[in-house]
Amino acid sequence: MTPAIPLPDRLTGVSVIVPVVTETDSLDETVKILHQAADEWIEQVLIVVCDRTTPDSLTRCAAARDIFGDRVVIHHQSLPYLGGAIREAFALASASHTIMMSSDLETDPAIVPEMLALARDKPRAIVTASRWAAGGSFSGYGPHRVALNWIFQRVTSLTYRTHLTDATFGYRLFPTSLLQSIEWEGLRHEFLLETVLKPVRLGVEVLEVPTRWVPRREGESQNSVSTQARYIRTLASNRFGPVPLIQMNGKDA
Repeated sequence: MTPAIPLPDRLTGVSVIVPVVTETDSLDETVKILHQAADEWIEQVLIVVCDRTTPDSLTRCAAARDIFGDRVVIHHQSLPYLGGAIREAFALASASHTIMMSSDLETDPAIVPEMLALARDKPRAIVTASRWAAGGSFSGYGPHRVALNWIFQRVTSLTYRTHLTDATFGYRLFPTSLLQSIEWEGLRHEFLLETVLKPVRLGVEVLEVPTRWVPRREGESQNSVSTQARYIRTLASNRFGPVPLIQMNGKDA
């Protein structure tokens, strides 16, 4: 691990990033479960909205303050797409650690306590949910998509010489200082892959928690076939060369 990035010695709290476009009931359920499962650890709930976020969804975002109070920050993104939303939220995170998840229940908020337990034990590591780890599963994904996903995961683990079983699932807990030290590049869903490839290149330990994936119950997925093709370019472009870091004290970190 490069000594230029200061990593925390303990988990003191989390910022939770939740992008919202069309989610309503699933957003309410996500907020409810997070409160029940991990309220004492949540310092900040970063809800990221955009020009396409529906009025009903914006109402539900505001209603999250009924549960989390002034810990809720609603941010209107400037950079485009999902990657842009999360990149801006990374910069706003203020807790020792940050959770990146979705608001459509495809990322199961009930496993947050398990992620927190691992982070308390190893606060310098990334904790990521895996659909392929022992105990994980897919439901309603389709056999061809499952097969292609498995092939891509195997190619990724071999290319990057890592034990990871699920590099593309965007449900992760990070040390916040790590997120704010890396120069991120992706703007669409391929950014989710980037968030683990660059830390792996830096030698950061990544721990996995098994999860069961189920399809969203409302709204439309923003992860199109053309967007998925960008994953291959992201896989190749991050394999070699230095990982770009934020400049610190006038020097490259």
